[in-house]
Amino acid sequence: MCGIAGEIRYGDRPADAEAVRRMLPCLASRGPDGHGLWTHGRVALGHRRLKIIDLSEAGAQPMTDDRLGLTVVFNGCVYNYRELRTELEKEGYAFFSGSDTEVILKAYHRWGADCVTRFLGMFAFAVVEHDSGTVTLARDRLGIKPLYLAESPGRLRFASTLPALLAAGGVDTTLDRVALQHYMTFHSVVPAPRTILAGVRKLPPATIRVIRADGTSTERVYWEASFERTLERADWAAAVRDKLRQAVERRMVADVPVGVLLSGGIDSSLIVALLAERGQAGLTTFSIGFEAAGGESGDEFEYSDIVAKHFQTTHHQIRIGHERFLPAVERTVGAMSEPMVSHDCIAFNLLSEDVAKHVKVVQSGQGADEIFAGYSWYPPLAGVPREQAVEAYAKEFFDRTHAELSRQLNPAWTVGEDLAREFVAESFGRPGATTAVDAALRLDSQVMLVDDPVKRVDNMTMAWGLEARVPFLDHELVELAAACPPELKLAHDGKGVLKEAARGLVPDAVIDRPKGYFPVPGIRHLEGPVLDMVRDALHAPAARERALFRPEYVSALLADPNTPRTTLGANQLWQLALLEMWLQTVLD
Repeated sequence: MCGIAGEIRYGDRPADAEAVRRMLPCLASRGPDGHGLWTHGRVALGHRRLKIIDLSEAGAQPMTDDRLGLTVVFNGCVYNYRELRTELEKEGYAFFSGSDTEVILKAYHRWGADCVTRFLGMFAFAVVEHDSGTVTLARDRLGIKPLYLAESPGRLRFASTLPALLAAGGVDTTLDRVALQHYMTFHSVVPAPRTILAGVRKLPPATIRVIRADGTSTERVYWEASFERTLERADWAAAVRDKLRQAVERRMVADVPVGVLLSGGIDSSLIVALLAERGQAGLTTFSIGFEAAGGESGDEFEYSDIVAKHFQTTHHQIRIGHERFLPAVERTVGAMSEPMVSHDCIAFNLLSEDVAKHVKVVQSGQGADEIFAGYSWYPPLAGVPREQAVEAYAKEFFDRTHAELSRQLNPAWTVGEDLAREFVAESFGRPGATTAVDAALRLDSQVMLVDDPVKRVDNMTMAWGLEARVPFLDHELVELAAACPPELKLAHDGKGVLKEAARGLVPDAVIDRPKGYFPVPGIRHLEGPVLDMVRDALHAPAARERALFRPEYVSALLADPNTPRTTLGANQLWQLALLEMWLQTVLD
């Protein structure tokens, strides 16, 4: 896993290598083990390296194969690279490294852009054809690895993070009003290709973009899971267990040790169980907890300890006191490529800081709730007629109605139409999702999952040079889960089929526990220095000049900072403050 950057000029003008060089320091935490810069006429590529596979300099990037006339920069991991290498060697390809990066080069030469359909893993890459000048950008099926774009007349720049593009200069930093409505309505998620900034876009998941030398380009989606009953299984739980076992094994490929982020929930506990079943000795696990606040507990050590003891892992219990929490808030905001309101971000940032002292790769349980229906808004959709699904989903998931938003944003930032609802209606209206629950799961796995939990984990782990792998987002497991009947996923208070798959592997006390979450009471209940930080952000000169929110709305929230909640229980004041804190950190 690494950080990538580049510039593509249209026409005959040479690429600005210095602009690419300016982006690399912003990517240093993603790749602390090395860096490289490559230029070839109208294209320049930059790379920061985190050594995971082939630790020698033969695996350095940008990687060029002069015989094939190709250069690549790549972020991620192709878990089946050894199998693909064997296949390519049989076809006459010779390799000079042991890296998965070189496999991408050869695979692209053999199969073209369709090589992505053969990759099992997470990736964002750019391949340059020396002779034609064509550049191909691609992103993995579930959008685990990010790719941000800034396009202006005559050029396209790309990078693994949004701040890296800003460091290159020349980006339109005007706020996107449509994106702002999504942020405030769609649980702080801005769906691709938009970002909160008008001048920055992101390549959507499962997308290939081919850019020709004259600047013309084509873009296509190469994968989507079907949420129709196309598969029949006598035992869905056994099928899920087998696919997850395969996914966990795939993610063990590395030339460095691999640990597990153990929250104490069923998802990460099942990963530990399957690794133990495989016979991995000396497995290292990590859990985090915070001081209680506002009557809420700040840890789930009770359950993570059960799992660690049961499987005899080398367990690290990380306790975060007030002295570490406050500095981490500002640091976490600075690590965000986009504003992310989830309080889990701070937990993952602090957790990653400590975990990175022990290992360079971890497996994590993100994605299980989105593909196995573990969230609270799915059961109310069961049995809802398909034509009423949009209204039912919006009622359960949207942070506020369009009418409420119009009373909270200043008029200059409002848009007349309810664009968030239109976005959901368009998604729900597409074929390929049989029931209301299917439609919600499809949307959440394609949008919310990508731009909340997955992005959160990527941003916070990579802030400390830590690679996180997510077996629940193995695309073959996602396809199986999508085809699974909704009632099996909704059973047993959510994730029913996964709980059945875990039975006999994971201790019953963990399977049968009430659903938990990554508790960070200091953000859910704002008080003391954190509340002062929030107040300062919303009263800062930059915030007053932007004037995103009506003054009376801000004043009401500051007068009662912990009562107003969104539909799903998030702190409304934190949602506003986080956006302003991010804008002030990244822009101002």
